[in-house]
Amino acid sequence: MMKRTLLIAAAVLGLSAPVFAAGETPVPPQLKWSFQGPFGTFDRAQLQRGFKVYREVCASCHGLTYVAFRNLAEAGGPEFSEAQVKALAAEYKIQDGPNDAGDMFERPGRPADRFPAPFPNENAAAAANGGKAPPDLSLISKARTYERGFPWFITDVFRQYSENGADYLVALLNGYEEAPAGFQVPAGGHYNHYFPGNVIAMPKPLSDGQVEYPKNEAGQPQAPETVDQYAKDVTAFLTWTAEPHLEARKRLGFQVMLFLLVLSGLLYFTKKKVWSRVGGEVEGHATPPMTHNP
Repeated sequence: MMKRTLLIAAAVLGLSAPVFAAGETPVPPQLKWSFQGPFGTFDRAQLQRGFKVYREVCASCHGLTYVAFRNLAEAGGPEFSEAQVKALAAEYKIQDGPNDAGDMFERPGRPADRFPAPFPNENAAAAANGGKAPPDLSLISKARTYERGFPWFITDVFRQYSENGADYLVALLNGYEEAPAGFQVPAGGHYNHYFPGNVIAMPKPLSDGQVEYPKNEAGQPQAPETVDQYAKDVTAFLTWTAEPHLEARKRLGFQVMLFLLVLSGLLYFTKKKVWSRVGGEVEGHATPPMTHNP
Protein backbone atom coordinates (compact mmCIF):
# COMPACT_ATOMS: atom_id res chain seq x y z
CA MET A 1 0.00 0.00 0.00
CA MET A 2 2.79 2.41 0.94
CA LYS A 3 4.71 1.58 -2.23
CA ARG A 4 1.65 2.28 -4.34
CA THR A 5 1.10 5.64 -2.61
CA LEU A 6 4.71 6.66 -3.22
CA LEU A 7 4.43 5.74 -6.89
CA ILE A 8 1.28 7.83 -7.29
CA ALA A 9 2.91 10.79 -5.53
CA ALA A 10 5.98 10.51 -7.75
CA ALA A 11 3.78 10.44 -10.84
CA VAL A 12 1.89 13.55 -9.74
CA LEU A 13 5.11 15.42 -9.00
CA GLY A 14 6.57 14.28 -12.28
CA LEU A 15 3.60 15.62 -14.18
CA SER A 16 3.40 18.84 -12.20
CA ALA A 17 7.05 19.85 -12.45
CA PRO A 18 7.25 20.17 -16.25
CA VAL A 19 4.07 22.28 -16.33
CA PHE A 20 5.52 24.64 -13.73
CA ALA A 21 8.90 24.81 -15.44
CA ALA A 22 7.60 25.09 -18.98
CA GLY A 23 5.28 28.04 -18.36
CA GLU A 24 5.26 30.72 -21.04
CA THR A 25 6.12 33.47 -18.57
CA PRO A 26 8.05 33.43 -15.29
CA VAL A 27 6.30 33.62 -11.95
CA PRO A 28 6.37 37.18 -10.55
CA PRO A 29 8.52 37.63 -7.45
CA GLN A 30 6.72 37.81 -4.13
CA LEU A 31 6.82 41.22 -2.48
CA LYS A 32 6.19 42.39 1.05
CA TRP A 33 3.00 44.42 1.45
CA SER A 34 1.69 46.30 4.45
CA PHE A 35 -1.76 44.78 3.83
CA GLN A 36 -0.69 41.13 3.68
CA GLY A 37 -1.49 38.62 6.39
CA PRO A 38 -4.42 38.43 8.80
CA PHE A 39 -3.47 41.70 10.54
CA GLY A 40 -2.30 43.69 7.50
CA THR A 41 -3.44 47.26 6.89
CA PHE A 42 -3.00 49.73 4.07
CA ASP A 43 -0.28 52.36 4.23
CA ARG A 44 -2.23 55.66 3.94
CA ALA A 45 0.70 57.58 2.48
CA GLN A 46 1.27 54.85 -0.09
CA LEU A 47 -2.40 54.87 -1.11
CA GLN A 48 -2.30 58.63 -1.59
CA ARG A 49 0.86 58.36 -3.68
CA GLY A 50 -0.71 55.54 -5.66
CA PHE A 51 -3.76 57.65 -6.40
CA LYS A 52 -1.47 60.41 -7.65
CA VAL A 53 0.24 57.96 -10.01
CA TYR A 54 -3.12 56.67 -11.23
CA ARG A 55 -4.46 60.15 -11.82
CA GLU A 56 -1.40 61.49 -13.63
CA VAL A 57 -0.49 58.37 -15.62
CA CYS A 58 -3.27 55.79 -15.81
CA ALA A 59 -6.49 57.83 -15.80
CA SER A 60 -6.08 59.02 -19.38
CA CYS A 61 -6.85 55.49 -20.62
CA HIS A 62 -8.18 53.45 -17.68
CA GLY A 63 -11.33 54.13 -15.69
CA LEU A 64 -12.37 53.41 -12.10
CA THR A 65 -16.00 52.51 -12.70
CA TYR A 66 -16.79 51.30 -9.19
CA VAL A 67 -15.05 54.05 -7.22
CA ALA A 68 -16.73 57.28 -6.10
CA PHE A 69 -14.86 60.39 -5.06
CA ARG A 70 -16.26 60.11 -1.52
CA ASN A 71 -14.62 56.68 -1.17
CA LEU A 72 -11.25 58.43 -1.05
CA ALA A 73 -12.19 59.94 2.33
CA GLU A 74 -13.59 56.78 3.91
CA ALA A 75 -11.83 54.92 6.70
CA GLY A 76 -9.60 52.12 5.49
CA GLY A 77 -8.66 53.91 2.27
CA PRO A 78 -6.43 56.87 1.32
CA GLU A 79 -8.39 58.92 3.89
CA PHE A 80 -8.15 62.27 2.16
CA SER A 81 -10.01 65.01 4.00
CA GLU A 82 -13.56 65.84 2.97
CA ALA A 83 -12.38 69.24 1.77
CA GLN A 84 -9.73 67.60 -0.42
CA VAL A 85 -12.28 65.19 -1.88
CA LYS A 86 -14.76 67.99 -2.58
CA ALA A 87 -12.09 70.06 -4.34
CA LEU A 88 -10.90 67.02 -6.30
CA ALA A 89 -14.40 66.11 -7.48
CA ALA A 90 -15.03 69.69 -8.62
CA GLU A 91 -12.10 69.41 -11.05
CA TYR A 92 -14.00 66.81 -13.08
CA LYS A 93 -16.86 67.42 -15.49
CA ILE A 94 -19.79 65.04 -15.01
CA GLN A 95 -22.47 64.55 -17.64
CA ASP A 96 -25.91 64.95 -16.10
CA GLY A 97 -29.46 65.50 -17.19
CA PRO A 98 -31.70 65.74 -18.95
CA ASN A 99 -32.63 69.29 -17.97
CA ASP A 100 -36.05 70.85 -18.39
CA ALA A 101 -35.38 71.24 -22.11
CA GLY A 102 -34.51 67.56 -22.44
CA ASP A 103 -30.83 68.16 -23.03
CA MET A 104 -27.86 66.57 -21.30
CA PHE A 105 -25.40 68.93 -19.68
CA GLU A 106 -22.11 68.95 -17.82
CA ARG A 107 -21.60 70.06 -14.24
CA PRO A 108 -18.72 70.02 -11.74
CA GLY A 109 -18.29 66.72 -9.96
CA ARG A 110 -19.58 66.05 -6.46
CA PRO A 111 -18.18 63.67 -3.82
CA ALA A 112 -21.06 61.25 -4.46
CA ASP A 113 -20.18 60.94 -8.17
CA ARG A 114 -18.13 58.08 -9.52
CA PHE A 115 -14.94 58.71 -11.45
CA PRO A 116 -15.93 59.49 -15.04
CA ALA A 117 -14.74 57.14 -17.76
CA PRO A 118 -11.91 58.45 -19.95
CA PHE A 119 -13.89 57.61 -23.10
CA PRO A 120 -17.61 58.04 -23.90
CA ASN A 121 -18.03 54.36 -24.78
CA GLU A 122 -16.09 51.16 -25.37
CA ASN A 123 -15.94 51.63 -29.14
CA ALA A 124 -14.34 55.03 -28.72
CA ALA A 125 -11.86 53.56 -26.24
CA ALA A 126 -10.95 50.79 -28.68
CA ALA A 127 -10.60 53.18 -31.60
CA ALA A 128 -8.19 55.36 -29.62
CA ASN A 129 -6.07 52.41 -28.50
CA GLY A 130 -5.32 50.32 -31.53
CA GLY A 131 -8.58 48.40 -31.62
CA LYS A 132 -8.77 47.19 -28.01
CA ALA A 133 -10.34 49.10 -25.14
CA PRO A 134 -8.10 49.46 -22.06
CA PRO A 135 -9.50 47.54 -19.07
CA ASP A 136 -11.16 49.24 -16.14
CA LEU A 137 -8.84 49.22 -13.14
CA SER A 138 -11.37 49.06 -10.29
CA LEU A 139 -10.93 45.31 -9.80
CA ILE A 140 -7.73 44.74 -11.75
CA SER A 141 -5.70 43.43 -8.81
CA LYS A 142 -8.21 40.60 -8.41
CA ALA A 143 -8.72 40.01 -12.12
CA ARG A 144 -5.02 39.64 -12.93
CA THR A 145 -4.04 36.84 -10.59
CA TYR A 146 -1.99 33.82 -11.63
CA GLU A 147 -1.57 30.19 -10.61
CA ARG A 148 1.64 29.40 -8.75
CA GLY A 149 1.45 25.65 -9.27
CA PHE A 150 2.38 22.78 -6.97
CA PRO A 151 3.23 22.84 -4.11
CA TRP A 152 2.66 26.58 -3.63
CA PHE A 153 -1.12 26.46 -3.96
CA ILE A 154 -1.11 24.24 -0.85
CA THR A 155 1.35 26.25 1.24
CA ASP A 156 -0.35 29.52 0.27
CA VAL A 157 -3.47 28.41 2.15
CA PHE A 158 -1.54 28.12 5.39
CA ARG A 159 0.49 31.26 4.75
CA GLN A 160 -2.71 33.15 3.83
CA TYR A 161 -0.98 34.43 0.72
CA SER A 162 -3.49 36.26 -1.48
CA GLU A 163 -1.37 39.05 -2.96
CA ASN A 164 -0.52 37.29 -6.22
CA GLY A 165 -2.56 39.86 -8.17
CA ALA A 166 -0.62 42.74 -6.63
CA ASP A 167 2.70 40.96 -7.23
CA TYR A 168 1.74 40.41 -10.87
CA LEU A 169 0.84 44.07 -11.47
CA VAL A 170 4.17 45.28 -10.08
CA ALA A 171 6.05 42.71 -12.15
CA LEU A 172 4.11 43.73 -15.27
CA LEU A 173 4.84 47.44 -14.83
CA ASN A 174 8.52 46.64 -14.28
CA GLY A 175 8.66 43.99 -17.00
CA TYR A 176 9.17 46.14 -20.11
CA GLU A 177 12.52 45.37 -21.73
CA GLU A 178 14.20 44.70 -25.03
CA ALA A 179 13.02 41.53 -26.71
CA PRO A 180 15.58 38.71 -26.71
CA ALA A 181 17.37 37.82 -29.91
CA GLY A 182 15.13 35.97 -32.32
CA PHE A 183 11.88 37.06 -30.69
CA GLN A 184 9.60 38.83 -33.15
CA VAL A 185 7.46 41.60 -31.67
CA PRO A 186 4.53 42.44 -33.97
CA ALA A 187 3.80 46.01 -35.02
CA GLY A 188 2.09 47.95 -32.25
CA GLY A 189 3.26 45.49 -29.61
CA HIS A 190 5.78 45.80 -26.80
CA TYR A 191 7.87 43.09 -25.18
CA ASN A 192 7.09 42.43 -21.52
CA HIS A 193 8.87 39.79 -19.49
CA TYR A 194 5.81 38.91 -17.36
CA PHE A 195 2.87 39.39 -19.73
CA PRO A 196 1.43 36.10 -21.08
CA GLY A 197 2.95 35.59 -24.51
CA ASN A 198 5.42 38.42 -23.76
CA VAL A 199 3.73 40.86 -26.16
CA ILE A 200 1.51 43.61 -24.75
CA ALA A 201 -0.25 46.41 -26.62
CA MET A 202 0.16 48.98 -23.83
CA PRO A 203 3.37 50.99 -24.16
CA LYS A 204 5.60 51.33 -21.12
CA PRO A 205 3.57 53.71 -18.93
CA LEU A 206 6.11 54.64 -16.25
CA SER A 207 9.54 56.22 -16.20
CA ASP A 208 11.79 57.50 -13.43
CA GLY A 209 10.91 61.01 -12.25
CA GLN A 210 7.60 61.01 -14.11
CA VAL A 211 5.43 61.73 -11.06
CA GLU A 212 6.47 64.24 -8.43
CA TYR A 213 5.79 63.02 -4.90
CA PRO A 214 5.08 65.27 -1.90
CA LYS A 215 8.16 66.45 -0.07
CA ASN A 216 9.08 65.70 3.53
CA GLU A 217 10.43 68.19 6.07
CA ALA A 218 13.91 67.88 4.58
CA GLY A 219 12.60 68.82 1.15
CA GLN A 220 13.07 65.31 -0.23
CA PRO A 221 10.36 63.18 -1.86
CA GLN A 222 8.46 60.98 0.61
CA ALA A 223 9.41 57.95 -1.50
CA PRO A 224 11.81 57.27 -4.39
CA GLU A 225 10.50 58.63 -7.68
CA THR A 226 11.35 55.47 -9.60
CA VAL A 227 9.44 53.07 -11.83
CA ASP A 228 9.56 50.37 -9.18
CA GLN A 229 8.17 52.65 -6.46
CA TYR A 230 5.49 54.05 -8.78
CA ALA A 231 4.47 50.49 -9.63
CA LYS A 232 4.22 49.46 -5.98
CA ASP A 233 2.29 52.57 -4.98
CA VAL A 234 -0.28 52.45 -7.77
CA THR A 235 -0.69 48.70 -7.21
CA ALA A 236 -1.41 49.27 -3.51
CA PHE A 237 -4.02 51.86 -4.51
CA LEU A 238 -5.62 49.47 -7.01
CA THR A 239 -5.64 46.74 -4.38
CA TRP A 240 -7.66 49.09 -2.20
CA THR A 241 -10.11 49.87 -5.03
CA ALA A 242 -10.66 46.13 -5.44
CA GLU A 243 -10.96 45.52 -1.68
CA PRO A 244 -12.06 48.78 -0.03
CA HIS A 245 -13.24 46.91 3.08
CA LEU A 246 -10.11 44.77 3.47
CA GLU A 247 -9.19 46.17 6.88
CA ALA A 248 -12.74 45.86 8.25
CA ARG A 249 -12.95 42.31 6.92
CA LYS A 250 -9.72 41.31 8.64
CA ARG A 251 -10.80 42.90 11.92
CA LEU A 252 -14.12 41.09 11.76
CA GLY A 253 -12.39 37.81 10.95
CA PHE A 254 -10.12 38.18 13.98
CA GLN A 255 -13.09 38.99 16.21
CA VAL A 256 -15.00 35.97 14.92
CA MET A 257 -12.04 33.66 15.53
CA LEU A 258 -11.62 35.08 19.04
CA PHE A 259 -15.34 34.60 19.72
CA LEU A 260 -15.24 31.01 18.47
CA LEU A 261 -12.18 30.31 20.61
CA VAL A 262 -13.91 31.63 23.75
CA LEU A 263 -17.14 29.83 22.86
CA SER A 264 -15.28 26.55 22.37
CA GLY A 265 -13.68 26.91 25.80
CA LEU A 266 -17.01 27.67 27.45
CA LEU A 267 -18.68 24.70 25.77
CA TYR A 268 -15.84 22.41 26.79
CA PHE A 269 -15.97 23.39 30.46
CA THR A 270 -19.78 23.27 30.43
CA LYS A 271 -19.64 19.75 29.08
CA LYS A 272 -17.11 18.76 31.74
CA LYS A 273 -19.27 20.25 34.48
CA VAL A 274 -22.52 18.64 33.32
CA TRP A 275 -21.09 15.20 32.70
CA SER A 276 -19.11 15.20 35.94
CA ARG A 277 -22.40 15.39 37.86
CA VAL A 278 -23.96 12.69 35.74
CA GLY A 279 -20.92 10.46 36.29
CA GLY A 280 -21.05 11.04 40.07
CA GLU A 281 -24.68 10.04 40.26
CA VAL A 282 -24.01 6.83 38.37
CA GLU A 283 -21.06 5.95 40.60
CA GLY A 284 -22.99 6.78 43.83
CA HIS A 285 -25.81 4.33 43.23
CA ALA A 286 -25.29 0.61 43.17
CA THR A 287 -26.85 -1.34 40.40
CA PRO A 288 -30.08 -2.92 41.73
CA PRO A 289 -29.97 -6.72 41.95
CA MET A 290 -31.68 -8.65 39.24
CA THR A 291 -34.86 -10.43 40.33
CA HIS A 292 -36.37 -13.50 38.81
CA ASN A 293 -40.01 -14.41 38.79
CA PRO A 294 -40.68 -17.76 40.40
